[in-house]
Amino acid sequence: MAATKPDRLPGRHRRPPERQATYGEVLRIGEFRALWLGQAMSLLGDQLAQVALAVLVYNRTQSPLATAAVYALTYLPPIIGGPLLAGLADRFPRRRVMLLCDLLRAGLVAIMAIPGTPFGVLCALVFLVVLLSAPFSAARAALLPEILEGDRYVMGSALQNMTNQAVQMLGFAAGGAVIAGLGPYRALALDCATFLASALILVAGVRRRVAPAVADGNLPSMWTMTRAGARLVFGDRRLRTLVLFAWLCGFYVLPEGIAVPYAAELDDGRLPVPVISGLLMAAMPTGTVLGAFLFSRFVTPSGRLRAMGWMSMLTCAPLILCAMRPPLEIVLLLWILSGIGGAYQLAANAAFVQCVPPERRGQAFGLVQSGLLAAQGVGILIGGALAQELGPEPVVALAGAAGLSVAAVLAMTWTESRTEIIAKVRAA
Repeated sequence: MAATKPDRLPGRHRRPPERQATYGEVLRIGEFRALWLGQAMSLLGDQLAQVALAVLVYNRTQSPLATAAVYALTYLPPIIGGPLLAGLADRFPRRRVMLLCDLLRAGLVAIMAIPGTPFGVLCALVFLVVLLSAPFSAARAALLPEILEGDRYVMGSALQNMTNQAVQMLGFAAGGAVIAGLGPYRALALDCATFLASALILVAGVRRRVAPAVADGNLPSMWTMTRAGARLVFGDRRLRTLVLFAWLCGFYVLPEGIAVPYAAELDDGRLPVPVISGLLMAAMPTGTVLGAFLFSRFVTPSGRLRAMGWMSMLTCAPLILCAMRPPLEIVLLLWILSGIGGAYQLAANAAFVQCVPPERRGQAFGLVQSGLLAAQGVGILIGGALAQELGPEPVVALAGAAGLSVAAVLAMTWTESRTEIIAKVRAA
């Protein structure tokens, strides 16, 4: 019998296979279950509130610009307060920051739920509620890597992302029917209850931890932490590229902001405009759920990082076809495909975690999240203004073309930066 060649011996000159975590082992961690459930409940209430406001404004004004402006209020507050407030997640215990934000938001939404509240007051309260989401999201994002390590973090992020998108899909798709039955003020009262439920779940399911700044014996000022976080995020080429990948969503989220006037253009008498609006708003979250499941379950950690550039281009390319003014069924398919491409954010998030020190994650995540929401809000506002003049279909196509161009540039830049991060992910 012929001797085995040395270079064919098992295990020699081969990399060990990359280990992928499973959803089951992530769900067995009680603290993750608490964060997961609390976020899902709160988000469901928020989606009902967003649909109620969008339909109410468009019915009153028949203006795409006014509708987009109110929708943009759910994204714009972090431009001002987000970078400063996100530092609270590193300055104080992260669990305490989340609890306080939930309770304050519950109180503000309770005021919004009072019948007869003037429309201007409602807008101001929406601004404050979203402003408080910045430190909450920063604290939750910084806490998650402490609870889930290695590829468990990616699987947990994927599960959270799929759940969030599924909740958005449910909230948007059923929102029109629910609002018709409950009315806008009862929907806001339900949103208040979800914030209180989230706070109770955090108290029961997440253990106390010392604030990172206190653990290091250092308590810098908020302004110092903000400047240090900005230098960290934007002073590193790898982190800059990952941040721009995250902010790319400003292009492909634009269709959701003008979904109601888009639905009015698609109205052919088969379905009411609020139902068409809900279906359009639910299309991208549906695609994101599918993409996140496939991307996290069947692609290796390093494979996700290699595919990130192509996936980012997939988020924008289908939107260009909306220029052909296809019927509702084709529009839904195109928007779902765009949502599938959005799964690249999982890889960008995992790479970002690898590059940021644990004690500075709150500020770093807060800056990214604030910029992400700001990019979405500005994109929606610009889209609404353009839709007022050009109509919604050309505006969606223009957003897709512009986003595809930016994604292509980022993909080329990422190819030069990903090698070191892939090595870190494999080691982790």
